[in-house]
Amino acid sequence: MWFRQLSFYHLPAPEQIVASKLADALTVRQFQRCSGLDWFSEGWGAPAPHLDEPLYVQRERLLLSLRREDKVLPAGVIRDFLDAKLREIEQQELRKVGRKEKLAMKEQITDDLLPRAFTRTSRTAAYFDLARGWLVVDSGSASKAEALLSNLREAMPPLPATLPRTALSPHTLMTDWLAAGEASGDFVLDSDCELKDSSENGAVVRCTRMDLTADEIRQHIATGKQVTRLGLIWRERIRFTLTDTLQLKKLQFLDVLQEEASQAGDDAASLFEATFLLMSEELGELIDDLVQALGGLQDAASPASPVAAPATAAAPAAAAPGAVDVPWD
Repeated sequence: MWFRQLSFYHLPAPEQIVASKLADALTVRQFQRCSGLDWFSEGWGAPAPHLDEPLYVQRERLLLSLRREDKVLPAGVIRDFLDAKLREIEQQELRKVGRKEKLAMKEQITDDLLPRAFTRTSRTAAYFDLARGWLVVDSGSASKAEALLSNLREAMPPLPATLPRTALSPHTLMTDWLAAGEASGDFVLDSDCELKDSSENGAVVRCTRMDLTADEIRQHIATGKQVTRLGLIWRERIRFTLTDTLQLKKLQFLDVLQEEASQAGDDAASLFEATFLLMSEELGELIDDLVQALGGLQDAASPASPVAAPATAAAPAAAAPGAVDVPWD
């Protein structure tokens, strides 16, 4: 149940999302396996093995799971079959096969092999936090998060979910924290970071298991590098890496949380419920704290008011705070 990566969207009108209507919409679009000449199939499945419905509801939190199945047909396999067919024609008909005929043969071989191909399945979990106004996706991949959102919008158009727009950009905040040698609020610097020179083909510095308050780190910032990834610990409960695209990667729920969840029940159903409620509550508070540290959300329809940011050592002009749309790629 524990999420490992995190992308999140703002819900400007969470009251428009009704659990019963969403459940009906997901049921209509339940997952079906690939058939015939389909390369892939997507649909909604139960969020856990012991559940029967595609939507799990607990205290204004709606958990769902997008399932995807892909056919696995390596190009090398198609090429081997094609080469064998070409040799057969050359030997029996004593002629060379032209480019157009070869392409048609390749398409036919692909169609013949596709129904017999192996399949690979994957799942992307997400939940609506209607009380706080977030859609939280268990993915650090922009394409997977957007695929889930696209399927949700097909199920319940129009879905009011937008990328969060904050007063400070993530790289500005992370650079300020690293230049100061400490984070603010309930956040503490961990031991990993990545810095990049903003110039074209600029240098990249990655630090792992290192004291991030060391002078050499601040020297990199003084030369114009900006932080693109930063390891953080929140309230001694969650460890993660924050990226400049406002995604949380390498999520690790520390022992104190896992112990709390394990004491809540002795069967699969009660343990799942306790874990989901505890995880979603902690992630909701973490996201709220992070957005607050970034100066809060700004209305996308109006220009953001300036927000004062801590001074960084020899920070480049491009790092000055201002309203930004957080990109996903």
